[in-house]
Amino acid sequence: MDAAPLPLPELGEPYLLTPGPLTTSFVVKQAMLKDWGSWDDDFRAMTREMRDKLLGLIGTGAESYDCVPIQGSGSYCVEAMLGTFVPKNGKVLVLANGAYGQRAASTMDYLGRAKVVLDKGDYLPPRGSEVERILSDDPEITHVLAIHCETSSGILNPLEEIAEATKDAGRKLLVDSMSAFGAVPLEPEKLGCVAFVSSANKCIEGVPGFGFVIALKSELEDAKGNAHSLSLDVEAQWATMNKTGQWRFTPPTHVVAAFMEALRHHELEGGVAGRGARYTRNRDVMVDGMRDLGFETLLANRWLSPIIVTFFCPADPAFEFNRFYELMKDKGFIIYPGKLTVVDSFRVGCIGQMDEHVMRKVVAAAKEALATMGVASAAPPAAALEERKKLAA
Repeated sequence: MDAAPLPLPELGEPYLLTPGPLTTSFVVKQAMLKDWGSWDDDFRAMTREMRDKLLGLIGTGAESYDCVPIQGSGSYCVEAMLGTFVPKNGKVLVLANGAYGQRAASTMDYLGRAKVVLDKGDYLPPRGSEVERILSDDPEITHVLAIHCETSSGILNPLEEIAEATKDAGRKLLVDSMSAFGAVPLEPEKLGCVAFVSSANKCIEGVPGFGFVIALKSELEDAKGNAHSLSLDVEAQWATMNKTGQWRFTPPTHVVAAFMEALRHHELEGGVAGRGARYTRNRDVMVDGMRDLGFETLLANRWLSPIIVTFFCPADPAFEFNRFYELMKDKGFIIYPGKLTVVDSFRVGCIGQMDEHVMRKVVAAAKEALATMGVASAAPPAAALEERKKLAA
């Protein structure tokens, strides 16, 4: 099926080169112009259709899983997943290589659940061999939490080898696929993943307001009474939705309507494969162009995700990120500050209603910004390149 054409820039809005919220289509925005009753049969049918369509994206074994939407941002869903599926006497191995792994570790502290953290720093991926060793040494660990795409660095973590090590050790895998699901394949049955989470305002290209948990029905049944929170009890939300078709508390009705439109366009584009192909092309065109300008990526090609890319800031003293940011914004592109602790960086997102033609304009805007600032070279400082060598080790 041919993809719907991408819209031209509308209403003078800048492109959001971030990992969500992101640039949405006009029809997604337009879907929010109608009011919906949260108890009405039409909205309940919309919720059911949404859940079914999301299950249709997970490949084989979908009949063993169910989809439970949760009000709030993605972090609400991560907390809901951890608090619902990890029993109070459980223990989680948190695989952290950036801000979102660290946030999950902090969440475990709030939940009062035991944890151990494999902290790989800003940009090194957790490897299956490391997971295997930790699980072998600590039989009290019940669950492993992996971040699918760590957007602090833009790294796509090696989920398959992490899943294999977890499965071989007889532990349960939980996945934060907030920024990857919908564009990067994730088949939980093949991975042995008991639950994962994502959000409306990421690769499906909806707007912020809710996320969703996709979990084994058997895990949902066993989770009754685990949750630390009334609002974030995934099992209770699931039971209520299956019984009444309603959300337990006020749903983000307009956001759900927008998401349904986004799902239709996702299907038109060819589903996960089609969406991922466009994002990958966005990344490749943008990265090639930025490298031609002299910029260096934090990550080697093998670890680059099609979601967001981290670049080192140039060493040239004429470069100042805030000025670069404003110049890019003036050209219609909002980029993302870096989150690395060792060297200065910035990030450019590849997702949302953008194609390779837009990404070429991003590169042209960056070239003009450098010229305006009087930056002679976009090459990074030597310390940045030393840091990158660790990736090849």
